Amino acid sequence: MSFNGLFERYRELQAYVGWSQSDVARIKEVGPLVEPFLAPLIEDFYAEIERHPQARKVITGGEPQIERLKGTLLQWLRELLSGRYDESYVSRRWRVGWRHVEIGLDQVYTNVALSRLRTGLVRAVQETWQSDVLEQRATVRSLNKLLDLDLAIIEDAYQAEYSTRLQRSERLATLGQVAGGVAHELRNPLNVVKTSVFYLLNARNPTPEKRAEHLKRIERHVDLADGVITALSSFAKMPVPSLNPIRIDDVVQEALEADPVSDEVDLKLELPRTLPSILADRDQLRVVFGNLIRNARDAMSNKGTLSITGSHVEDRVAVAITDTGVGIAPEDLGRIMEPLFSTKARGLGLGLSIARSILEKNQGSLSVKSEPGHGSTFTVLLAAAPTTGETAS
Repeated sequence: MSFNGLFERYRELQAYVGWSQSDVARIKEVGPLVEPFLAPLIEDFYAEIERHPQARKVITGGEPQIERLKGTLLQWLRELLSGRYDESYVSRRWRVGWRHVEIGLDQVYTNVALSRLRTGLVRAVQETWQSDVLEQRATVRSLNKLLDLDLAIIEDAYQAEYSTRLQRSERLATLGQVAGGVAHELRNPLNVVKTSVFYLLNARNPTPEKRAEHLKRIERHVDLADGVITALSSFAKMPVPSLNPIRIDDVVQEALEADPVSDEVDLKLELPRTLPSILADRDQLRVVFGNLIRNARDAMSNKGTLSITGSHVEDRVAVAITDTGVGIAPEDLGRIMEPLFSTKARGLGLGLSIARSILEKNQGSLSVKSEPGHGSTFTVLLAAAPTTGETAS
């Protein structure tokens, strides 16, 4: 927030607590009366800090730093009682909160410190007041309003700076997690490529069959590495879908042809041609079904039954992909579609995130039901294409 915006916010807060020129006049009048109490108040303030290790630990410069801080606090109190609450005043208050985050002081100590100063200032007003008691009470109310406004600005700065640092920390943690996942996923295929290249460079008179075997290994693992990079690129930037009427059974069949299941998987397709066409991006939808089919196959270790069933639900088409694999633990079910979350020993944990993101952009959705030890069902729900003038592609 700019300091101009900060001052406008302060003015709004003043109006909220009913701050007026009468409050300003009372504070200016009482300032000289409490001036003799400020030095003892500051000594008490830092004596109390000495008794609290969590607050004391942020003071790393010893007595010289404490003496400087005492001078700063005296200036802060004098400004508080000056009656001048302009942009410069507000910006200095805001920096107090920012500085507390910088030195690592817990916000709770800021709150209780201001409470201790408040008690001392109110006591000073009560002990020095010689005129009307009602006016004394009004002055104390004005002082409390002013301290509450100071605390609001300090807390605002504290929260803003803390949130900024937390977001930065989370971004770095996510970057580290992604980097670790990428390194893990790329290291294995690169090692295979390296060993095959070493063989081809150093083997004496390898047979044509052996040479072809290693070249195919290189090609296969380069494709695996490329798949990791493609997944990251797809997750980082998903293009706007081109929505057209398409047949769901055709897209599922294309996904199966691109990444077929093994002969040990009993594949059951129930996608009747009577299902209406859907409105979606064909290429993006192929990625969705490819990811879901691979996940189902991996969950069964390439053995079991994979069922893909389509149904017409009002104005939508549902496709359920059911496996007989290990299932998903209840504590993981709510996180299974989060980016970078994976229950596999290998994998970036982006497949389901990409699938859900694609479906949302294609006006669809993805849901999951699972029973540990019995398998999982992922259901894709997409809008049926309008029947009037429809041309299925």
